[in-house]
Amino acid sequence: MRFAIPLYDGKLCLHFGHCDLFAVIDTDNGAVVSRKDIPPPPHEPGVLPKWLHEQGVNVILAGGMGQRAQQLFVRTNIEVVVGAPADTPEHLVTAYLNQTLLTGANACDH
Repeated sequence: MRFAIPLYDGKLCLHFGHCDLFAVIDTDNGAVVSRKDIPPPPHEPGVLPKWLHEQGVNVILAGGMGQRAQQLFVRTNIEVVVGAPADTPEHLVTAYLNQTLLTGANACDH
């Protein structure tokens, strides 16, 4: 599986569209095997779903994301998990894989 986590200062950025990097993490047999941090294209409606789909992402872990963006990701067959805490990408992905990721409210109000 391939995960995308929006980053700010090395940890999950609570607002999906305001990050300066994405950690793209590959897993195999329930473990993290690689990570690369890549800058996103300029933020405009509909750009990130297409771009992350092109990157081969299967799951997005986010603190907050608007409903429209979530719908666009679903259309590209990318699972969206919102309400994730500001933690390191590796810890978040490992918790997701172990089914121990604790999520709260969507940090986005639009």
